[in-house]
Amino acid sequence: MSQLSTRHLLGIKDLTPEDINLILDTAANFKEVINRPIKKVPSLRDITIANVFFENSTRTRLSFELAEKRLSADVINFSSSNSSVKKGETLVDTVNNILSMKVDMVVMRHSSPGAPHFLSKNVKANIVNAGDGTHEHPTQALLDSFSIREKLGDLAGKKVAIIGDILHSRVALSNIFCLQKMGAEVMVCGPITLLPKHIESLGVKVELDVKKALQWCDVANVLRIQLERQQIKYFPSLREYSLYYGVNKKMLDELDKEIVIMHPGPINRGVELSSDVADSEHSIILEQVQNGVAVRMAVLYLLAGAKN
Repeated sequence: MSQLSTRHLLGIKDLTPEDINLILDTAANFKEVINRPIKKVPSLRDITIANVFFENSTRTRLSFELAEKRLSADVINFSSSNSSVKKGETLVDTVNNILSMKVDMVVMRHSSPGAPHFLSKNVKANIVNAGDGTHEHPTQALLDSFSIREKLGDLAGKKVAIIGDILHSRVALSNIFCLQKMGAEVMVCGPITLLPKHIESLGVKVELDVKKALQWCDVANVLRIQLERQQIKYFPSLREYSLYYGVNKKMLDELDKEIVIMHPGPINRGVELSSDVADSEHSIILEQVQNGVAVRMAVLYLLAGAKN
């Protein structure tokens, strides 16, 4: 079996193009498995995985849990809201207590950027970053790249526009790293207040006009406005945002080409995407959800092979 160059998945930044291709190719095999009548394989039958979530999550946690169970791993779920973290226990102590129960792998989501990196230096298990603050969300970027590759055949040379709240999005950063490593061109588009300073230094194009971004791209990955991470107002109102940056059916009909619409979920319908776009034939949003399970199966399977 080919191996990953790393024993953790902390961010796309740490992966080589060969690692990414290996994960995507392995995910393609697992996608066949989860579409069979019997959806389980015994690949991780002797592995115990802890899902340690310090931030709320529905999609990502369910997707990881399903991936783990499809691989026949033993799974324990930890939620910080009803744990000793509330009593002041440190992150390392919390995780070491979990590991002392003979856990092999930790899937962690945390509100602090760099938390999984810190953990990987202080505990013995394989660490999978399921989102750290506004920093990275590597499995989302991998499933997005897998979905584009499945739909368009290849990533090299494709033009992908990431539209919306770039400033607060860990999905945007991981996607930029992943797409560029796979040879795609990336543009970011949104209100100037929601674009990080010096974003051009990452080698992306910057566009403030959403119609121009849609005309340029092959794929539009539309992001949610992350109101829960915004401490101040970055635009006058959601209605105004929708007016200037919301993607609707009329915009797509005016293009002289077909483009693919993606969204990492959850969608604020009527804000960043109108329902007739989210549910249209352009959209591969539900495919992304299904592909998420296959990609996370691939990541867990390959990391289990890199335990040493």
